Amino acid sequence: MATTGTLTAERILAATEEVLRRHGAAKATVVDVARALGVSHASVYRHFRTKAALREAVTKRWLDRTSDALSGIVGARGPAEDRLRRWLAGLFEAKQHKAGDDPELFATYTVLVGEASEVVDEHIADLTGQLAAIVRQGVEGGEFAAPDPIVTARALFEATAHYHDPAYAPDWSRAGAEEAFEALLDLLVRGLRP
Repeated sequence: MATTGTLTAERILAATEEVLRRHGAAKATVVDVARALGVSHASVYRHFRTKAALREAVTKRWLDRTSDALSGIVGARGPAEDRLRRWLAGLFEAKQHKAGDDPELFATYTVLVGEASEVVDEHIADLTGQLAAIVRQGVEGGEFAAPDPIVTARALFEATAHYHDPAYAPDWSRAGAEEAFEALLDLLVRGLRP
């Protein structure tokens, strides 16, 4: 396949995602990515110095899709409680879609996430930072009683781990998962009220 246009990091990442979907994390190589783009593997290495750097970048891109989708809820208008519920439900829904809509790619990324602990730590910090902003807004508006919004955000994130940690993905499509999630949200929100 001949390449058309300028070779960019974004084009390489998109091609890498397709190669990962086809071959899986264990078998995908930089040569496969280069072949899909119609370039030499040296061209790919000009953008990503190592295979590990490429895998980290594609993992970050995948995780950032979730963070980016949720960030709009943080600054939206309306009660903090509503935004907190929408944010946590949005995280659960995003993870459900990733696992259910493209299970092969989800399995591949689960492997890559295990390799990219720094990328995952940054992702979790971003997500808990978004949650902390909502909690802080709720405290300032008198909706929530939370002495430390950052600690509270981390507790909320950990309390809902069953609905966003890939280790629990098989449970997300089971009967009653939505109802159990809603019950947990109700409990958490009640605990935040003054």
